[in-house]
Amino acid sequence: MDNATHVKNTSQQIVDKILGEIETYHEHKDDGWGRPYPYIDKLYPMVMNHGEGYRLFLEDEDTVRFRISAAPRNHVKGELRGSPDHFDRVRTALENDEWRVGTAEVVHKHSEWRLHVTVTHEQHHVASKNDAETIVGVDVNEDCIALTAMNRDGAMLDSVVIEYPEIKERRHEFFTKRKRMQNAGQTAFESVVQTEERDYVHDCLHKVSRQVVDWVSQFTDPVIVFEDLKDMRDSIDYGTRMNRRLHSLPFAALREMVSYKASWRGIPSDEVDPEYTSQRCPRTECQHTSRSNRQKKRFRCQECGFQDHADRKAAVCVVQNWFAVATIVSELIRR
Repeated sequence: MDNATHVKNTSQQIVDKILGEIETYHEHKDDGWGRPYPYIDKLYPMVMNHGEGYRLFLEDEDTVRFRISAAPRNHVKGELRGSPDHFDRVRTALENDEWRVGTAEVVHKHSEWRLHVTVTHEQHHVASKNDAETIVGVDVNEDCIALTAMNRDGAMLDSVVIEYPEIKERRHEFFTKRKRMQNAGQTAFESVVQTEERDYVHDCLHKVSRQVVDWVSQFTDPVIVFEDLKDMRDSIDYGTRMNRRLHSLPFAALREMVSYKASWRGIPSDEVDPEYTSQRCPRTECQHTSRSNRQKKRFRCQECGFQDHADRKAAVCVVQNWFAVATIVSELIRR
């Protein structure tokens, strides 16, 4: 009896709350305040569980098909379209038993129907960056990514430069193609070219990020340290052509791919201030900093004569910056 009374009272409270929200909406809908989403006069989304209302099928590496059962024996079938990054997650969830495809919503937005799918990891643990035994510095460039692994004592364990010059070349080809189409007034296929470029770049970055994580995974308790480049574009002014190349570089996309692939293997990521990583000599007894130290892909310290691949050397400086921050944090904690 008590349980029944509790359920009845709770139900009444819920109904009262809903009625109050509806009244508030109608009182203020003319001035645009308190409008619910989706709006009360629009279609509400259809919510379904995977396997109960909708299903996703991995046909091949590039194709995910769906089937929505809006009514008994009345199926809506098709092929999913969307962001390549999102497809990576959906494919992983469909192929990996540790991931689960969950609730989805069918919504009508921007004059098209969309399927919003949730994917979750059943059990996942990413190590603490503070407990890392190996620090891997990363230097991302338009034609390569340089990695340097160092232990807590500052000794270099290994380094590698993964080159992808074809991305730079193909992106220049796509830019030239779009420019010619614009000059000729043939803009009908411009979006097609942009999509082709996006898919090509994404595919290349997907492969590069996998190489990076495979290489990092060989070390004991690693942490991947990136340069914090979010404000880089605001300070770039190297002329029209160079600005276009640097402003359109997929730094963030590559970093995101490396980070989430690494997190699947329990490897944490971090970031540091990139100041002077390309200009500073990595030798602890020198540390000479000058723009003249770097000549394209060759670094030669004008003070001590140290020489190395410029990007690989920059990855070393990224690790050194991480050590400097970690030392300051440790001193503050001791105080």
